Amino acid sequence: MADIIINSDERVDDLQIKGYRIIQNTKGFCFGMDAVLLSDYAKVKKKSKVMDLCSGTGIIPILIEAKYSPDYIEAIEYQENCVEMAMRSVKMNQLEDKIKIHQGDVKEIRSLFPQDSFDYVTCNPPYMTGNHGLTNGDYGKAISRHEILCSLNDVVQAAKWLLKPSGHFVMVHRPFRLAEIISCLKENKLEPKRMRLVHPYVDKEPNMVLIDAVKGGRQRITVDPPLIVYRKDGSYTDEIYQIYGEKE
Repeated sequence: MADIIINSDERVDDLQIKGYRIIQNTKGFCFGMDAVLLSDYAKVKKKSKVMDLCSGTGIIPILIEAKYSPDYIEAIEYQENCVEMAMRSVKMNQLEDKIKIHQGDVKEIRSLFPQDSFDYVTCNPPYMTGNHGLTNGDYGKAISRHEILCSLNDVVQAAKWLLKPSGHFVMVHRPFRLAEIISCLKENKLEPKRMRLVHPYVDKEPNMVLIDAVKGGRQRITVDPPLIVYRKDGSYTDEIYQIYGEKE
């Protein structure tokens, strides 16, 4: 790691898989469990081409490469500082031949990438609209959490453009927007095929939803068993340990 610059406000996290690590800014928006669960839910097949939208510091491309080793992965992120950090993480893990990070706007996706060119598109988008919650005073954190620079519809339209017929769009979002999410997907001919609700505790309402939609797919959705994150004592459930690749 001698040739990789780590700034004073950054840290290097061990991803606990294949020895991969990621650089994160301790004062910025750091990846959370939603990114880990999304990469696990994607179930990417080998010899696939993958695009990650709203990629942040590149956590999802690195985890997908670690879990599934597709042919190659590309990613797009608007914030230049995040792109630069993601590029350093890719280089640190010696993945320059497998992962390419682009700086760009998902609303301009048609001018950036060919139509029907990816087998999978993943996205951990901003969850909140202007009407939901407080906007963070830190602009970088705010645009990661709120639909300031792109909306749900912008992300779904980008996925529709990028995906080959029968390609998969896999996304993590918030359940309180589920009706809007399904409506938006179907309007853009992305048919929801799998869905899983994530509950913090077995007796609490879900706070995440994982969705896998297929471009041009037939109408039929499988609702997977709920994923419970914590036991009553606050420790992770066995499935969460399994997803993280750790032992209790």
